Amino acid sequence: MPRKYFDRQKNRLIFEGDSPDSENWDKGWSRFDMKSYIENSKNERFVSGTTKQYIQADKSKKILEGGCGLGNFVYSLDYNGYDTYGIDFAERTVKKVNEMFPKLKITIGDVRKLDFADNYFDGYWSLGVIEHFYEGYDDILKEMTRITRKGGYLFITFPYMSPLRKIKAKLGLYERFDENTFDKSRFYQFALNPSRVISDFEKSGFTLIKEKPLTGLKGMKDEVAFLERPLQYIYDGKSFIFKVVGYAISLMLSRFSGHAVLLVFRKK
Repeated sequence: MPRKYFDRQKNRLIFEGDSPDSENWDKGWSRFDMKSYIENSKNERFVSGTTKQYIQADKSKKILEGGCGLGNFVYSLDYNGYDTYGIDFAERTVKKVNEMFPKLKITIGDVRKLDFADNYFDGYWSLGVIEHFYEGYDDILKEMTRITRKGGYLFITFPYMSPLRKIKAKLGLYERFDENTFDKSRFYQFALNPSRVISDFEKSGFTLIKEKPLTGLKGMKDEVAFLERPLQYIYDGKSFIFKVVGYAISLMLSRFSGHAVLLVFRKK
């Protein structure tokens, strides 16, 4: 398990690991069979299915994924009828995706400084991005606010302080975070306080529409040591049975031990 610290002042966890810079993302994504992985994502239900609940599928509807990685969700949204864009700062990954899928509108970019006009998008997806910035997500939020039109939607996921993590923090089961001694070069991500995130986004002109905990199986295996091995076995299972069992366990545990949370906002 990665080393974790609890920041009592901001009610969040700090995870140590490899730096979330472009080079490490490129290395990680290079292990994928990119073409097959992307093509097999066209019928995924999470991103495209959630989007359809709020934004009618139409090529006049512009959707951005900020921090799109391999571009599999950009591919899915495009396949499902949206005018879809993706940006990421992992240059080698973006170039490979551009070579394999030249029709996809995926470019190199920085979520803190986007090259799009004001009020350009009907929807913005941010999947596991804001937690990787040690200095915080203020600049990302400013750009989200700027480029999302009035009445548009923001879909955001990030690791969060689940009830299980809150209990562990209260019991003192995490190392205490010390800003003065922490090695920032070892920072990987935060597990954020969702109340604080919601407050920050609502102050920027968004209204919370939905809050949904996710990935309860991962949250439980990552936080309870004696369950890590058996749950990891289910988590890694590739067969249909393992996938069904894993999905059912994750669904049952999500409200207590979800690793991440989905927040859906609408811009006022």
